[in-house]
Amino acid sequence: MTTPETTVRVVLVAITKHGAQQTADLARQMPGASVCVADKFAPLMAGLPNPVRAYSGAFRDEIATLFADFDQVVFFVSLGAVVRLIAPHLKSKDEDPGVLVVDDAAQFVIPVLSGHVGGANAMAEAVAALLGATPVLTTASDVGKTIPVDILGRELGWKVEAPKINITRVSAHVVNGEPVAVVQEAGSPHWWTRPTPLPASIHKFERLADVDLARFKAVLWITHAPVTDAHWAELHERLVVYRPPLEALA
Repeated sequence: MTTPETTVRVVLVAITKHGAQQTADLARQMPGASVCVADKFAPLMAGLPNPVRAYSGAFRDEIATLFADFDQVVFFVSLGAVVRLIAPHLKSKDEDPGVLVVDDAAQFVIPVLSGHVGGANAMAEAVAALLGATPVLTTASDVGKTIPVDILGRELGWKVEAPKINITRVSAHVVNGEPVAVVQEAGSPHWWTRPTPLPASIHKFERLADVDLARFKAVLWITHAPVTDAHWAELHERLVVYRPPLEALA
């Protein structure tokens, strides 16, 4: 099984003996992940191939380093404690690492921070699969199994081109199940990777000229064509453009 830690910097964190034991169990299945535990629990990590960070001072002093050094931080720590620990270090969804919490019985994996853009939702699903646990997702596009407007095509190298207000407005239309046109003139056609069908509110077109703009609340335009000021004006706060790599023309 290929897991995200092969390409993403992941650290598994525990502050209690029980949590350290759980961390060791998960670390055996994620050999590319680092481990962070109190130095008195470091012997529990003996024999693991994972890098181990053993701290001796106050755990709160480790958070800044964890945020700086890792893309995903998986805590075997209570949710409330994690929220209080990370609060002073939060910057933005574009900068913060993914933060996840695994409950004490390893039954649930909860993305707490940067679940969508930061990848914590995907990490939660991967970790839950390894633990035999349930991922607890709260991001609307993931729960509703619809298009994630702000990261559509990211794994294909697509770049989003739109004002933030457009992304916000269009995301709302998508998750609310309003009619949305997806116009694909470029890029790989394999951008829908969920096991469920594309929602009925999403309508696909091959050319922008084919879309009756009055019928749709928003347009997602996947193209290499120039986007003019007239396009942005006509589709005021309703347009999001995606730019696939030039070599990915479909």
